[in-house]
Amino acid sequence: MTAGAAGAMNPPPPQQQQSTLGHPRVHVRRTDSTSDRARELALAGAPHGTLVTATEQTAGRGRQGRRWSAPAGSALLMSLVLRSPPALLPLLAALAVCDLAGEQAQIKWPNDIVLVRDESLAKLAGILAEGRPQEGWAVLGIGVNVAVRVEDLPAELHATAASLGRTPREIEPALEQLLAALERRLAEPAEQTLDAWRERDALRGRAVQWSGGRGTAGGIDGAGRLIVALEQGGQATLDAGEVHLQGVG
Repeated sequence: MTAGAAGAMNPPPPQQQQSTLGHPRVHVRRTDSTSDRARELALAGAPHGTLVTATEQTAGRGRQGRRWSAPAGSALLMSLVLRSPPALLPLLAALAVCDLAGEQAQIKWPNDIVLVRDESLAKLAGILAEGRPQEGWAVLGIGVNVAVRVEDLPAELHATAASLGRTPREIEPALEQLLAALERRLAEPAEQTLDAWRERDALRGRAVQWSGGRGTAGGIDGAGRLIVALEQGGQATLDAGEVHLQGVG
């Protein structure tokens, strides 16, 4: 936690300890990364559902080591400690964010939440799941542009960022909605998760490229891996890495 940050852990009533995400909760005004703080708590034995939130992050991160940044007090910044997480955690987390964002939200594999603008995709939220499967826990980090004004972001992000367009006072209610959606999605059977994810698939049928080749996105398989029909014939199945629309960085 950076200098000047403040936080407190308040245990919930006993009846909520096992069933409700978000208890106990640590909130900090400013920190480097909520996921780093949640990871420390997980290693120290924090229970399932422990939540870390922040008003501002100085070193929030996404997939492939990318930075996640937003003006202070404008985004929902959270990380959850989850014990015995399901294999499809990143996918169901993406669905939970879509539940919050509404029908217009789609998912860019594996778990960026986007709004479609013509042929481009504007990022509304990002998800990063990290952990130690052998020890039975994961940290689920989520950042959602709830009240971000896109014009306040760096100029290079104006064309690729999106926001829910709500007010800062709506960040806390959005957190409550998201936690409830996560609770529901965690209880779903895997097939229901996969079917719901496919309905939100922003890449299916689009020309994509990645470090290993090019092709047309063909949905996901039963393990949540991206299926791509290759330009030269045949198909590839991707389980990690960054995928872009062809011609879009």
